[in-house]
Amino acid sequence: MTSPSTPWLNRLLFTLFFVSGFCGLLYQVVWVRLAFASFGIVTHVLSVVLSVFMLGLALGSWLGGRAVAAATHRTGLSAVQFYALAELGIGLGALLVPELFRYFEGQLLHLGDANSVAYLAASGVAIALAIFPWCVFMGMTFPLMMGYVKEREAGAAESFSFLYFANVLGATLGALLTATVLVELLGFRRTLWVAGSANLAIAFTSLWLARVAPGRLVAAGAANGAVGETARPVPWALSILFTTGFVSLAMEVVWARSFTPIVGAQVYSFAALLVIYLVATWVGSQRYRRDLARGQVKSTAWLLAVLALVAFLPVLLNDPRIVHGGRRGLFLMALSLFPLCAVLGYLTPRLIDLVSGGNPRVAGRAYAVNVLGCILGPLAASYLLLPWLGAKYALVLLALPLVWFAWVYRAELAGHLKTWTLPASFALAALGAFVSVSHEDPCSLGNRNCEIRRDHTATVVSLGEGMHRRLLVNGVGITELTPITKHIAHLPLAFLPHEPKSGLVICFGMGTTYRSLLAWDIPTTAVELVPSVREAFPFYHADARELLANPLGRVVIDDGRRFLNRSTEQFDVIVIDPPPPVEAAGSSLLYSREFHQAVKRHLKPGGIFQSWFPGGEKRIEQAIARSLTEEFPYVRVFGSIEGWGVHYLASMSPLPNLSAEELFAKLPPKAQRDLDEWVKKDARTDWATVLAREIPLAELLPEDRGITITDDHPYNEYYLLRRRFKKS
Repeated sequence: MTSPSTPWLNRLLFTLFFVSGFCGLLYQVVWVRLAFASFGIVTHVLSVVLSVFMLGLALGSWLGGRAVAAATHRTGLSAVQFYALAELGIGLGALLVPELFRYFEGQLLHLGDANSVAYLAASGVAIALAIFPWCVFMGMTFPLMMGYVKEREAGAAESFSFLYFANVLGATLGALLTATVLVELLGFRRTLWVAGSANLAIAFTSLWLARVAPGRLVAAGAANGAVGETARPVPWALSILFTTGFVSLAMEVVWARSFTPIVGAQVYSFAALLVIYLVATWVGSQRYRRDLARGQVKSTAWLLAVLALVAFLPVLLNDPRIVHGGRRGLFLMALSLFPLCAVLGYLTPRLIDLVSGGNPRVAGRAYAVNVLGCILGPLAASYLLLPWLGAKYALVLLALPLVWFAWVYRAELAGHLKTWTLPASFALAALGAFVSVSHEDPCSLGNRNCEIRRDHTATVVSLGEGMHRRLLVNGVGITELTPITKHIAHLPLAFLPHEPKSGLVICFGMGTTYRSLLAWDIPTTAVELVPSVREAFPFYHADARELLANPLGRVVIDDGRRFLNRSTEQFDVIVIDPPPPVEAAGSSLLYSREFHQAVKRHLKPGGIFQSWFPGGEKRIEQAIARSLTEEFPYVRVFGSIEGWGVHYLASMSPLPNLSAEELFAKLPPKAQRDLDEWVKKDARTDWATVLAREIPLAELLPEDRGITITDDHPYNEYYLLRRRFKKS
């Protein structure tokens, strides 16, 4: 799309769509996190947000493409004025979505476990109602702006790729800055306000544009009936667009699980994965724009042949026998993803330009088909491919449709590419399926005594023998057999001023803490997010099946925070051992002030809450202490028996000063035997050691009251700027 007479207009349109793309990815990142806080940190929530987001884009693109010419002809308004209204609607959503999430959260608390069909269905509907309208407005922006371009330049057949290029570039920067700068400085809500303000600025700029650079209105039938003059029929075009959308988004979900051992579980790790995807897409789109200007555009057959080859790289180059992590692991991960995403970034706008010839209606329909694939891909990956096949076989299977399209177009290829594409693709598929090993499955590396379990939430690996048994979730080590996990239960129970009658464990892990609570012969509830973690309990404890059958105990599959919000039960002791690392994405929801408010509501008079901090940045330790003291007037902190990590004990009543002998004497015989199980010396000595390691609370409370953890400002998760610039 070029017009020598209006270079300023091209630059302005590029800027508007760049900012719009920036806001779109910002919304997606923040909405996912707000949905986790309201509906639970479950795969279902992530899949629904992504799918509804894409569904809105698809419907908006289709509606906008159908309506733009008729609406402008009927009203006499320019398409850019309707575009302004769409951006205005998107900005309004920035203010309403958090409130809608909060409202629906309260309405759904009575529907049972997060794993129940009723809750899964209702929460999906709630999320859709909250974000769908604004996503439709986002989808309408492409055909509406294309309509304006057509008003200005009737022959602008490549307007989609021009806008797509700007949008992807903005989306890349939006994903990067949201994770690295905006949330850390502003928190989630003010970050949304920034994006909403940007949408409003786009809207007002577009209205101004309608006055200073009005388009030439065309008849509805002429604009919306036939495709553009340069449009050409492309065999299988819509099928290819649907398939590439399906495959790319499904692969993205699989990559998020498969590459966690390489990139880690922090928000920056997921942001890096998204940025690699977007940067590669942008590079592909930019290369297409350059080739278009030179008249050297790659053929569809050539692009499909390359896709059929590079689609297997994420399986082959990320074998743990080749790389374990670090910079080399990140480099190989990026190297494996970049070619695939870049070719997709080239192919998508090329196909839409070809089939539409600049016609907004046809472009909107084609883009909607692509986005429809993007809707179904994450759902298929989350609920079918990962639980049933695992990451490695899922990636191999997803690559096969691309090989099939390369076969369909084989007659248009020439030379070595025609000769070797299919044999090489099948060879790579065989290597990926039968030779390559996934980080997700260390059992394939010959580890002795190794079991793997999969469900829609995670892949759980249990391995090792004796006291060296380990639990891995999505390839990340979660816990090990250690006396610390027994102290997590026994310490608060012994400090109780009265005889305990009930206990709650949030985060099941290996089940050691749950087992220790049951040793007191009290009704005990454990809440665990991942079903397969509960199923792995017998791997770690010989008496696990007996304990699971114990009428005093129950294990609930739910998000721990949501369980507290929907339950009316109260407990004498509530203990939590959040999965490491403490900076993990979503972990602040178990350390925040709002979480502690929920815990407080479920403690009986005199009850005690125990929170475990495994160690790390001093300021995070201080932030946890501050978020606790903001809700609990009495807090004591003890170093662990092994010299790493601390136990926070918090209560609404004073915590008594008791000696190790007095505390140990309060344990019933069964609990004493449990505590002695893994220690080589008298457990009383361990208790004396823990008490001697008490940390004065004043040493942990920062002078800056802003160093705390809230749902809106997850201090422990977003740390890049303060660590880079040593800012406290």
